[in-house]
Amino acid sequence: MQTQTIRIAVAPGVEIAADVAGRDGAPTVVLGHGGGQTRHSWDKCEVQLAESGFQAINYDLRGHGDSDWSHDGDYGIETRACDLMAVAAHGARPLALVGASLGGMTALAAASLGLPVDALVLVDIVPKMAPGGVARIRSFMTASPDGFASIEEAADAISAYYPERPRPKDLSGLNKNLRLRGDGRYHWHWDQRMMSDARADPRHMLDLLDAADWTDRVPTLLVRGMKSDIVDDDGVADLRRRIPALEIADISGAGHMVAGDKNDEFNAAVIEFLTRVMPR
Repeated sequence: MQTQTIRIAVAPGVEIAADVAGRDGAPTVVLGHGGGQTRHSWDKCEVQLAESGFQAINYDLRGHGDSDWSHDGDYGIETRACDLMAVAAHGARPLALVGASLGGMTALAAASLGLPVDALVLVDIVPKMAPGGVARIRSFMTASPDGFASIEEAADAISAYYPERPRPKDLSGLNKNLRLRGDGRYHWHWDQRMMSDARADPRHMLDLLDAADWTDRVPTLLVRGMKSDIVDDDGVADLRRRIPALEIADISGAGHMVAGDKNDEFNAAVIEFLTRVMPR
């Protein structure tokens, strides 16, 4: 399955990188990765969606991967939602948004700010997140401001943060998340300023969702990693109160990085849901 990489202007001097797979005019699924990741975390899902009859648009969030960084450090949830609206405009209706963690919060915000959405998939994210898990993610993402001496050192940091996942023997995939800078060290390829932008506070999402008018009519699936430290029972109950018809797919043995932990099981759950609620 061939993909086409495009760049989408979302603001003066800011472009979003996206891969597109599948037939033009087919029902569109926009894939948004989690914070600190890139669109390549969705590579297999993108291909399987296209093979199932959808058009997949798989994009790098602002400040990540091959997308541009904000000149003024603006990484607010509303700004990200506007980026997603511009990306979705390159697809067709019906339209589904699939978002993991930060990508899921962005999808919720875009729908709440008026993007017409026909289905929504949230991957291990709820507006009311478990504080301990959030603190752990923030600690990891801000822990190495001076970078790493080698890719192996970066892999060690990931293993320490996520010991449940076996350390890969082939580390070449990390090149998509790291950049060798002029100081001779490897740095995560995301803009550290996003971690201190008050406009990105997830509590803003609660206000947006409370004012939204789509929650009683858009089919919504929460894919939950049963070993997640971000989504707990209180968070699920809160989301179900806000989205009464919420469906839940529990993925056993998966943590917060559901798609990476149980990729085939995750892809099957998402495609089954989208095929059922948003026929091709």
